[in-house]
Amino acid sequence: MNARTATPETKLFVLDTNVLMHDPTSLFRFEEHDVYLPMFVLEELDNNKKGMTEVARNARQASRFLDNLVSSSEDSIDEGVPLDALGNKNATGRLFLQTEFINDPLPVTLANGKADNAILGVVAHLHNQHSKRQIALVSKDINMRIKARALGLAAQDYFNDKVLEDTDLLYSGIRELHPDFWDKNGKDMVSGTQGAHTFYNIKGPDCRDLLVNEFVFQDDANNPFLAVVAAQDDNTATLRTLTDYNHSKNAIWGITARNREQNFVLNLLMNPEIDFVTLLGQAGTGKTLLTLAAGLMQVLEHKIYSEIIMTRVTVSVGEDIGFLPGTEEEKMSPWMGALDDNLDVLNKSDDEGGEWGRAATRDLIRSRIKIKSLNFMRGRTFLNKYLIIDEAQNLTPKQMKTLITRAGPGTKVVCMGNIAQIDTPYLTEGSSGLTYVVDRFKGWPHSGHVTLTRGERSRLADHAAEVL
Repeated sequence: MNARTATPETKLFVLDTNVLMHDPTSLFRFEEHDVYLPMFVLEELDNNKKGMTEVARNARQASRFLDNLVSSSEDSIDEGVPLDALGNKNATGRLFLQTEFINDPLPVTLANGKADNAILGVVAHLHNQHSKRQIALVSKDINMRIKARALGLAAQDYFNDKVLEDTDLLYSGIRELHPDFWDKNGKDMVSGTQGAHTFYNIKGPDCRDLLVNEFVFQDDANNPFLAVVAAQDDNTATLRTLTDYNHSKNAIWGITARNREQNFVLNLLMNPEIDFVTLLGQAGTGKTLLTLAAGLMQVLEHKIYSEIIMTRVTVSVGEDIGFLPGTEEEKMSPWMGALDDNLDVLNKSDDEGGEWGRAATRDLIRSRIKIKSLNFMRGRTFLNKYLIIDEAQNLTPKQMKTLITRAGPGTKVVCMGNIAQIDTPYLTEGSSGLTYVVDRFKGWPHSGHVTLTRGERSRLADHAAEVL
C-alpha cells in the first residue's frame, strides 16, 4: 500500500472474508475510510463461490464488485482504487489489495498456513508499517476478534447490518396507557360504529408516539380498555376496540385466546386488511397454534385464501435437502414436527364427529396445507395464499426480502420466531432478518406486530423457562 495515499484522519479497515460473504455491499459501507483486503480473503472468496447457497451467491457478488472496481479505475492498485468508481457516492475512501509478500512473524502458538492467522499477520504488518494511522480488523468471527485483541490489534464486528444495537428497543406492537393518558389527550367516542367495533378520537401530545396497528391497553380492573390504533396523524389518533377472542363465542377453530397478547395476535391474523404479520416470542407462547388456527378458519370456513403454505428455515438456509428420501414435502417433514403437534391440538378441538370425523377432518386439513422448502422460493409468486414462515429469526434481511416479495395479490404472510434462538453463524439478534422486518414495517397500515411474552404451554414448561 502506498503510504502517500494514506492520511492519519481516515481509518484503514481490514475486512475478513466472512464480512464480504455476509454482505457483499460492505465494501461501500465505510464512508470516507479506506478498505484493505488481504490476499487470503480473495482466495477464500474463490473457494466459496460455487454452489447455490446464499454464501456462494454473496461470494460471487463480492467478486463481481471487486472486478468492476478494479476494471473501472485508472489508478494502480498500489495507490488504491476509489470506492466511488461505481457511482456509490456514500463511499469516498479507497480500496487496497495486498500486493506484497508479508512475512512478519506471529506467535508460535498460531498455526502457520491457516487463513485466519495469515489475515492477522497482514493486520500486524499494517500496524507496524503505518503506526500513526488507525487500523482495525473487521470480522463477524468472534474468536478471530478475540485473537486479534490478544495480539494487541484493534478489531471490531461489522455493525452496518444491525438494525438495532439493543433489541430491548425493538418495537413490541403493544403500548400500555397510563391512568393520566385520557386527562392529557382526551377521548371522544365517534357517534358511528362499524359492526361490533367502537371508535374513539383522541388528540394530544402522546398521539405522536402511536403507530398505526399498534395495540394499546389500560390495565384497570374496574374499566379495562383494549384497542388498536386505526389511524394516526401528528397529534391526533383514532382507536378501534377489538374483537374479544377470549370469549368462546369468538373461538377460532375451537381455539380461544388465553391472555391479552394472544387476543391481539388473533385480531391481527383475522383482519383481512392486514397483509403482513410478525410474531416474536419464546417457545410455548402460542405463535404457531394461533397462526394455524386463523389460517384454517380463513381457508376452510371463510374461503378468503385458497390454501396454507408453510415453510421453515432448515439451518443452514439453502442446504441441499436432496439426501433425504421422497418428495419435497417428505424431505421437509423432519423439520415440521411443530406443525404436526399443533395440528393434533386443532383436530382434537372438535369432538362432535367422533374418531371417524376427526380422521376425515385431519385428511381435509392436510390437503389444504402445503409444505415448501426455502431452497425453491426464488421466482415464485403466491396468489391468494396464507404463507407461514416459521423460525424466521434464522433468515438474513436479504433472504427475508426474497421471501416476502413472493407474495402476490390476496396473499397474507405471517413471519414468526424467537430472536433469542438464532442458530446460524454471523447472525445476531440485532442483524436477524426478523428484527429487520419488524423495524421496517412498523406503522405500515397493512402490517402488524406482536411480541408475546407469556407462555401457555404448561406450568412445568413455564417454570423451566424461568429457573433453567
